[in-house]
Amino acid sequence: MAACFPRLAPAQLTPASKGSASTVWNPWETEHSGTDQPLRGIHAVGNGVAWASGARGTVLRTEDSGYVWQRCAMPEGARKLDLRSIWAWDAQRAIVMSSGPGEQSRLYKTTDGCAHWTALGTNKDAAGFWDGLMFSDDRNGYLLGDPVNGHFTLLRTSDGGVHWKSLTSKDLDLDGQKLGAFAASNQSLASIGPVLGEIWAPWFGTSGMSGGQYPYVYSGGLDCGMTMAHNNPARCLERYWTFQKDEVPMAGSSESQGIFALGVRKDQSGALHAVAVGGDYSAPDKNDGTAAWRNPKSGKWTAATKMPHGYRSSVAWDAADNAWIAVGLNGTDVSYDDGQSWSAIGNDGYNAISLPWVVGPQGRIAKLTSLKGK
Repeated sequence: MAACFPRLAPAQLTPASKGSASTVWNPWETEHSGTDQPLRGIHAVGNGVAWASGARGTVLRTEDSGYVWQRCAMPEGARKLDLRSIWAWDAQRAIVMSSGPGEQSRLYKTTDGCAHWTALGTNKDAAGFWDGLMFSDDRNGYLLGDPVNGHFTLLRTSDGGVHWKSLTSKDLDLDGQKLGAFAASNQSLASIGPVLGEIWAPWFGTSGMSGGQYPYVYSGGLDCGMTMAHNNPARCLERYWTFQKDEVPMAGSSESQGIFALGVRKDQSGALHAVAVGGDYSAPDKNDGTAAWRNPKSGKWTAATKMPHGYRSSVAWDAADNAWIAVGLNGTDVSYDDGQSWSAIGNDGYNAISLPWVVGPQGRIAKLTSLKGK
């Protein structure tokens, strides 16, 4: 039987962390998750429905805007797995992904509100490590993994995650560089589109150890021509993926540094805005190289003039406030100028955001109240 837990009262002010003001408004209202396991996956579906996931096979669900969080049945064989990514379509259907070396990376799906789970796949490559999962609709989606044999792992599904095929593109070859991706919040992977019918194109950010100073954003597209796209879309999707590789001026010279989350949006004119957040997870209070933004006219990535006040692992666009919100282990920051500058608004630590919720260490779940305080 599912266990349920009510919401807790909100905390108003939080103690300061290194480099921040003595007190700042805490925009988050704490909720009771009923678990002390670290949470890294969160996906808000809408209409009060959200799903969360974390360590030791933990999956949670709410249908009443977070007043009660239900502890889901554990996927079979997942007791020791770290479920870092979750994607849901409604209160009944969701896919959860574990991240880890080789066979510790797995996929499970539920269609009955997490009462039962079906195993969809296991990473059979011992050198592999799955990092991110996202869908553009209930059929089409992508899975990002660390490079294997000098080539980034990028899989595509067109049937809701039942079957997956590798994207083939020479642009995904590393050419001797040492790159990877982060599974910190299920946001190293994003998508832009549509590019062909209902198909969206994947974007992803990399970790450091590239041999250079900065990490990269890979932005995907199709180059098969209008005739082939119309007459033979399956062939186009199989063979004609391209990826532009752009250097992003952020911390990225070691394996603990890089881009941990990408946020993308289109404004009313159709211009594409993007932000990247990250830094160094081994030094969460260090704010050097923690954010950059993409100029929608030139496509060039530029470092933020005022950085978030520490390492950030997740970012989301708040349409109601016309602002980006970024969270990490030492707090929350907000940007009202599309990522060009950031200001601290909270010091509680979180791992991932899907508005209006955030999740974090020790089973922490909270919901957005106000960006500007009372």
